[in-house]
Amino acid sequence: MSLATVLASRFDRSFALYRDFAESLEESSLTEKLPGLPSNPIGLQLWCVVGARESYARAIRAGSWAGFACSLASPMEKVPVTDALARSADEVRLVLDGIDACSETQGDLLLGLLEHESAHQGQLIRYLYGLRFAIPESWRARYGLSDSS
Repeated sequence: MSLATVLASRFDRSFALYRDFAESLEESSLTEKLPGLPSNPIGLQLWCVVGARESYARAIRAGSWAGFACSLASPMEKVPVTDALARSADEVRLVLDGIDACSETQGDLLLGLLEHESAHQGQLIRYLYGLRFAIPESWRARYGLSDSS
């Protein structure tokens, strides 16, 4: 199996996890913060995920970092969030499909994006537990989570 195939598989798994997470939320959940702790709303966590996907995709095409920007204007509304997660996932897939030979810079950017996706998943697990939200089945399976913690 090629590295490109492995990367595509890992990104697809991450995209599915975010889709399942967002679909499991009520719209009002997007404004929730962790009680008693410094945190931003869940919607802004997802805004950062979308922005990173868009920004890294742009950088991978250009061959260098071109700054962070996010098209998601309404991170506290469920439909725009789920649409932006899907659209940004498609954008990354297009970038992956368009790379014939990955340069060192592109490889570094791809791995940076995958790390970013994983870091936010770890943060969102804290939100699931801290806010006592139902845990999506895909998150249970991937991370061995349970509602009893």
